[in-house]
Amino acid sequence: MDLALTETQEMLRNAAQAFMEAEVPKARVLEIDSSDTGFAPDLWQKICEQGWPGAVIPEEYGGLGLSFTDLGVIYEVMGYFACPSPHLSSSVLSAHTILEAGDEAQKQALLPAIASGEQIFALAVTEADYGWSPSAIQMAATGSNGSYVLNGTKLFIPDAHVADQIIVAARTSKQENGISLFLVDKNASGLSIRTMSGWLGEKLNELTFKDVAGSLLGTADAAWPALERAMDRAIAVLNLYMAGGSQKVYDLCRDYSQTRIAFGSPIGTFQRVQDHVIEAVIQADAGKWTAYEALWKLDEGHDDASLAISTAKAVASVGFADACDHSHNVHGGIGTDMEFGLTQYTARARTLQHYLGDAIHHKKRAARLLNL
Repeated sequence: MDLALTETQEMLRNAAQAFMEAEVPKARVLEIDSSDTGFAPDLWQKICEQGWPGAVIPEEYGGLGLSFTDLGVIYEVMGYFACPSPHLSSSVLSAHTILEAGDEAQKQALLPAIASGEQIFALAVTEADYGWSPSAIQMAATGSNGSYVLNGTKLFIPDAHVADQIIVAARTSKQENGISLFLVDKNASGLSIRTMSGWLGEKLNELTFKDVAGSLLGTADAAWPALERAMDRAIAVLNLYMAGGSQKVYDLCRDYSQTRIAFGSPIGTFQRVQDHVIEAVIQADAGKWTAYEALWKLDEGHDDASLAISTAKAVASVGFADACDHSHNVHGGIGTDMEFGLTQYTARARTLQHYLGDAIHHKKRAARLLNL
């Protein structure tokens, strides 16, 4: 296993770095995070001009057909700059849900607009009994012969408020895996979307469905395996976003420990401060290398790719938040200043540690995959 970047991947990283430095300084992130939508159309348009929405969508559907490691390289830089965008929701999670679950006509009809960034999609899975297993999906869809009506509530859904289309996971059978997927227009009659408030990273939403018409994506009662494969791909690149964020908060506390003077010396000369800096870099490195190993196994088609992805997500869920905590301990009061920049990562760490499954979920999944 060689996790060194190829020449092409080095070029992708350098291009992403230059783009982020020009377009996503910390003041811009704070501005977007503080806005009502948490979404900047002009930034999204520039991301689309880079071709990133189509990165891991096959060429026959308008994408670039890059590897997941290629996209992971970009995501590591995006995480380092705390870049806000609907890319993960639309161009990875929703796109690969369509690829895995949809029929050929649906792929041809839907994917090119996602690949170009012309349309944004969101995926609605979680409910009040928050979880990422099929048993946690209880919202009902009733109907037959392709005509379905959805009733219920979805909670903590990223990017639904800026999406054009929403893919909804709903229960159509009493069997545990009796899950189907439905396409719903954001402006559909009976659908209401409320952006939630609180200590969150990017905006999350509550979706309420009252007799909302949904168009079946793929086959009824058989969506869960396809959805799980799509989530694996999204988790694999999300892990690199979190690793990039961990690296940034480590860099912040390392640099601050070298320049902040107390009692006539840099605080980095104090043993307890050194402990925090070391813990932060340990988490950053652990997150990065487990994530890249998982991406390598995914791209190479290894049988244990799902195990590696869950392992990396368990590491990232704990590590990103932990690195933020250690960085705050080094910074003290200035770390809570919204304009300083550290809080932008802490908020994301607190949200992303649960998104697509927390450490407990993925440790249980890893045990199941190992037949333990």
